Amino acid sequence: MKKILVPCDFSKPAINAFRFALDLAFQSGGTVHLVNIVELPVLHDTVIMPVLNFEQELLDDLRENAEKSFAKITDKYKTNEVPVKTVVEFGSVHAKIQNYIVDNGIDLVVMGSHGASGAREFFIGSNAERIVRNSTAPVLVLKDYYKGPVKNIVFPNTLDTENQEDLTLKVKALQNFFGAHLHIVWINTPLNFTSDDITLKRLEAFAKRFMLKNYTLNIVNDTNTEQGILQFANRIEGDLIAMATHARKGVSHLIYGSLAEDVVNHTKGLVWTYALKNEPVEA
Repeated sequence: MKKILVPCDFSKPAINAFRFALDLAFQSGGTVHLVNIVELPVLHDTVIMPVLNFEQELLDDLRENAEKSFAKITDKYKTNEVPVKTVVEFGSVHAKIQNYIVDNGIDLVVMGSHGASGAREFFIGSNAERIVRNSTAPVLVLKDYYKGPVKNIVFPNTLDTENQEDLTLKVKALQNFFGAHLHIVWINTPLNFTSDDITLKRLEAFAKRFMLKNYTLNIVNDTNTEQGILQFANRIEGDLIAMATHARKGVSHLIYGSLAEDVVNHTKGLVWTYALKNEPVEA
C-alpha cells in the first residue's frame, strides 16, 4: 500500500476515504494521490458537428476551484508524515481513474460511497460500484471514516482452490498488513447447497493449500448469499469484508450482476475488492 489513490469529489464520503487513506499511508510509509475528475458535458447535435468546446478560461476556473477545495481538506487533515499529491483531471471519471491507476502504479484505491438502492442501483449504480468492477488495483470502499484498528477480516469463499491463488495471496498480504484475524466463510444457500461435512473438508483443504494462519473456518446457511455475508460480518463484528468480483460489463453484468458490488452498496463497513480476470468465481 505504498501508492494509494483516492478519487475525490469533495463529498463527505470522499473526505472520509481521504482520512482513512492517510492512516493507511502513515502505516505503510506510502503516498496518497488525491485526484479530482471534472466531467465536462458534451453536446452531440449531428454526426458532423464537433463536440462543444470549452474556453480555456472556464477550464482554468474549474481547476482553480478544485485546487482551493484540495487546499481546505489537506490543511485540515494532512500530516507532515504522509506525502499527498493532488491532481485535477478533465474527462470521464472511470476512464481517467483507470488510466491513472495504470500510469502511476497504484497499489490500492480507497474511495467513499453513498451506496445505491432501488431503481437507481439497478439502472445507474454508484461510481464506487463501477470502479470496483473495472479497477486493475484492489479497491477499498467505505461510507464513514473508520478509525480502526482492523482486527477481523471476513473472507467469503467460493472454495475454488485452483483459481483463487492471486486473490488469496492478496488477502493474506492484507491480513498481514493489519495484523488481523481471518474469518473464511462459505455461504450455503438452497441453490448452492452442500453438506456441512463436505464443505468443512473443502475449507480445511483450502486453508492448508494456501498455508493460512490465524483464521477460522465458518459455514453459514442462508437463503441469499449477500444476506448471509452481511449477517455473518455483523455477528462476528467484522471490520472489513474482502472478496473478489468479476469485471463483467454490458448485458452480462445486467443479467448476472455482482455479489461484491451488492455488498459494497448495502453494508456500512469497509469492503475490499479485487477484480478477477477470466476466472470462474461467483462474485
